[in-house]
Amino acid sequence: MKDVLVSVVSQKGTCGHGHAVGDVFRCGGKTPAGMCAAAYAALYPTIRALAAGGTFPWAEPDGSLELACPDGENPVIFRLKAV
Repeated sequence: MKDVLVSVVSQKGTCGHGHAVGDVFRCGGKTPAGMCAAAYAALYPTIRALAAGGTFPWAEPDGSLELACPDGENPVIFRLKAV
């Protein structure tokens, strides 16, 4: 299994967990320290697919994907990339 880097690329409003652009988390089988559990739960299926070598037709040419956390009022956008 590969690790997946999860980077905050956009944040609007006030993130209740304090995430900000530039935050980076390395996902390797556990919820990374300091990452919002709700965001991790929303991203987890895609993290697992990427870690197992999966690809998506809508991914960027480098294989990365952008997904949002579940807080629609204060969205945090994460970029996921297998490494």
